[in-house]
Amino acid sequence: MVLAGADDGGLGLTVNLAEPEESHPAVKSPAESHARAASKPREGAWILVVDDEPHVRSMIGATLERRGYGVQKAVGSREALEILGSDAFDLVLTDIVMRDGNGMALLECIQRQHPQLPVVMVTAVHDIGVAIDAMRRGACDYLLKPFEREQLLSTVHRALDHRQVMQESHKYRLGLEQAVQARTEMLRQAMEDLEHSYDVMLEALGDALDLKDSETEGHSKRVTAYTIMLARALGIASEELKMIARGAFLHDIGKMAIPDEILRKPGKLTAEEQVVMREHCTRGYSMLRKIPFLSEAAEIVFTHQEHHDGTGYPSELRGSQIPIGSRIFAVADALDAITSDRPYRKARSFEEARTEIERCSGTQFDPHIVDAFLEIPNDYWHELRKEMTGQNKRFLSFEIANGPAGSMA
Repeated sequence: MVLAGADDGGLGLTVNLAEPEESHPAVKSPAESHARAASKPREGAWILVVDDEPHVRSMIGATLERRGYGVQKAVGSREALEILGSDAFDLVLTDIVMRDGNGMALLECIQRQHPQLPVVMVTAVHDIGVAIDAMRRGACDYLLKPFEREQLLSTVHRALDHRQVMQESHKYRLGLEQAVQARTEMLRQAMEDLEHSYDVMLEALGDALDLKDSETEGHSKRVTAYTIMLARALGIASEELKMIARGAFLHDIGKMAIPDEILRKPGKLTAEEQVVMREHCTRGYSMLRKIPFLSEAAEIVFTHQEHHDGTGYPSELRGSQIPIGSRIFAVADALDAITSDRPYRKARSFEEARTEIERCSGTQFDPHIVDAFLEIPNDYWHELRKEMTGQNKRFLSFEIANGPAGSMA
């Protein structure tokens, strides 16, 4: 292998580098080399020279050191990778054909372990295909032997400029990512605060409905809690669960538009009054559908009186045509209706409610939902109703949707 003379007066001359390794200073062990690289001050750029020819290593090293660069040398790929563990280098100059490992393989290892470290291939292989292959694998430059001192220095300068640009680009990208993360967090917090204010508003709407329809006071809160427990048993995801909770809580909001003489009538409704009462689904849907964060909940409000067999209203939907939230709500609504006092009857037990819901599986209720309901012991429903009846703190259905099953916190 040949290289231009490294002495100041030897520019352009080539020398034979075939002398035996023993005629030159012994190469330090990998451990000694590693310690040396870690201990040197980094006043300028540090360069690792990898070549199995001692003359090449010495002459390249001498040329670079004269220009103020710090230089460390390795006889092959294995030693080079051990030295690079110090992560103290700015550039690697490596031969391609070496007795101890292939320069291309070393290049690939450096690309994986030190992706920001530029590598220049220094070789006597005069093959444009090899050069192109090296560049494709990540080499930043390719230097052919024999070369003059200025060619070496110019190549090193370009490579170090490349490293600086890459480092600045990396720092800029990291800074940009951090700024984006910070703004994203601010936006997330703002959205959470806004969503919380919406939920407070929704609770106020529910309280207003309770005042208008005293017969079902507390019903919206209880049925929402039941819906959440049942939805969790079915494995509903948290985001969808929150939407279902909103729909359950506001299911009767359309009754705000029903005349008091019909809504509060103590006796049985006439056929005409029943038609008006059934309009609460459509009216509630009309109230909510134009509010972006309630658009999906509005679908539950619209379909919460549909039956699995298509005998419900207002659209006589059946089976999977009915949103999953409405199918879950239907069972929870029946559970609360059966176990609550009404002017025309006393509340029945949870066991009786279980029997009635099971009897209506496949007709009024989705059998899959009923099966999940029957898996939940009656004690759970008792405890949940007790918590709902005795709790004095504010009830936000969308907050409990993120808590443990049955929890009102």
